[in-house]
This record gives sequence, structure tokens and C-alpha cells, in this order.
Amino acid sequence: MNTTVATTGTEGKIWGGGNQPLKASYGKMMMWFFIVSDALTFSAFLAAYGFSRFKFIDSWPIADEVFTHVPFFHGNYPMIYVAFMTFVLIMSSVTMVLAVDAGHHLNKKKVTWYMFLTVIGGVIFVSSQAWEWKTFIKGEYGAVQTKGGNILQFGEYVTENGEEKFKRVAIADFVKVGHSDRVQHESKNGIWYETEGTLPEYSVDEVYNGLVANENVFVRNQIINEDGEKTVLSRSESLKQLKANGKLVVHGANLKVNEYGSPLFADFFFFITGFHGFHVFSGVVINIIIFFNVIIGTYERRKNYEMVEKVGLYWHFVDLVWVFVFTFFYLV
Repeated sequence: MNTTVATTGTEGKIWGGGNQPLKASYGKMMMWFFIVSDALTFSAFLAAYGFSRFKFIDSWPIADEVFTHVPFFHGNYPMIYVAFMTFVLIMSSVTMVLAVDAGHHLNKKKVTWYMFLTVIGGVIFVSSQAWEWKTFIKGEYGAVQTKGGNILQFGEYVTENGEEKFKRVAIADFVKVGHSDRVQHESKNGIWYETEGTLPEYSVDEVYNGLVANENVFVRNQIINEDGEKTVLSRSESLKQLKANGKLVVHGANLKVNEYGSPLFADFFFFITGFHGFHVFSGVVINIIIFFNVIIGTYERRKNYEMVEKVGLYWHFVDLVWVFVFTFFYLV
């Protein structure tokens, strides 16, 4: 018995990763899907950061006072090193464009060279971010956290270019260290299920005694005044605030305390820059793999360098995200 099957003319024509749709291969389409989904994730994180900053806008740390360090140089260089990191990452995106263009012309030598420069740029950026994290965690001046969770910083007035300015002073420069029998609480010598964190280098009483002995030192709280600067207290108010509300001496920043201001700032900084740093690190690893594939002639034999182009899309996305992270954390 013969059975006639109706045909529609579409059999065997289902898209299998050719030049449709949008004249893009399956691999590039999937990379675009990933980029869009990841962009939504970063957008959510940055939106949460924006809402939190708006809520605590009167006490948010000032970026120009936080990111002031440069490797091998002592002094105050606001945003200089962060700008250098950003420049390096953007230039690595330029070299990636040149690598993709060289791939379109099947120029193995140029692809190899530009991919190498892209990898170097990524390594410099990741290394710089690791150094920045270390510096942020370690801190420089120290501060006192109050019972209400606010931060009290210390400084003195200096005259620069005929203008009087408030300059931060490290706690170690004026503290009066006294004898103390305070020992770190451990589960074996106290409450059996609790272990205390590392003891601070100085106590609040030692900082207070040092403040009393140095009349040129003032306390600055984390409230931003009308001039866009942190509020400096009078001598009497400085002594009063430290004596009545001082709770803990803190250095640097972590997920619990932050000598620069609100701990929430440190939480977002570690999470968002860490998440982006993981993307850059992953991109560096992938670029290294592609780089060696270029060297051994994998794509030369295929007669196309589309894999370089797909990795290039990811790398450009990582660079673009950093522009927004840089704007939100360091510029605004």
C-alpha cells in the first residue's frame, strides 16, 4: 500500500547555524545572548548601588579621598591610578579590534601580536585591581567607629598655597599608647562557641588620650556638608563625640567595618568590582587559550578567525561594563 506524504518544501531547511538569522553564526548568536543576560545582571547590581547611595547620600564616602594611592609613590593622588587602569583596559579593547580585523584578512602574524597585547593589558588590569583591593582593605589613616555605626576620622588644618585645608592624620601619629592587659577572646577561654576577631592595634581610650594631648588634631564625622566635604567638629565637640560614642578603632575596610565611611560602600565595592574582576580574569584565560591556538595555526587551517571575533565581543563587553563601574564608583 503506497502512502503519499504531503511536503511543505521546508524539510531539511531548518536553520543549523549558517548565515541566518541576522547573518550571524550560531556561536556569535549565543555570545550575544550571554552578553545581554550578563548586562542585565550588572545593571541590577549598579541599580542597587545607586539606590543605596541615594539613601545614604549625606554620609557616603568621597571617592577622591578613598582612591588616592599609586604603587611605589607616597602621597595623595586622587583617581590617578584608577584612571591608569581604565586607560589600559580600554587600550586592550583597541588591540582586540585590531586582532579581529587582522583575522578578517587572515593575517596570522598580526593576530598573534595584537592578541598578545590584549592579554598583557588584561593581566595589568587584574593585577592593578588586586593591588587596589589590598590597599583598600589595609587602609592608611584609621578611624573610630561609634556605637551607632558611624565613622570618626582625624586630621588637622594646614595651609597650602595660601589656603587653609583639612588634612587627614593617621591615628598612629598622635595616639598615646598605654599598658593594657586586654587579651583576644577565644572559644577556649570564654564562651565556648564564640571566637573574637583580631584585636585592634589601639583602644578608643588610647586614641582619646592622644587627641587630648594634641590640640591641633580635630575629629571629622562622615556627614557631608553644603560644600560637599565631610563635617569637621570643633575641639570640644571632637573630644565629646569620641569619649561618649567611640566604640572600636578600625583600619581599612572589610565586609563589617569601613574606615572611609558607610560599610555598605565597601560591600558594594568588593562585590561589584570583584564580579567584574572575575569576568576580566576569565577573559584573560580565554584570550590566552585563543592566543596559543593562533600560534599553532588552528584558525589558519580553518580559513577563518571567527573564534577571535567571538572572544572579542566578550572582551568589549567587559570593557564597556568597566566604564559604567568606573563612573558609578569613582566619578559620580
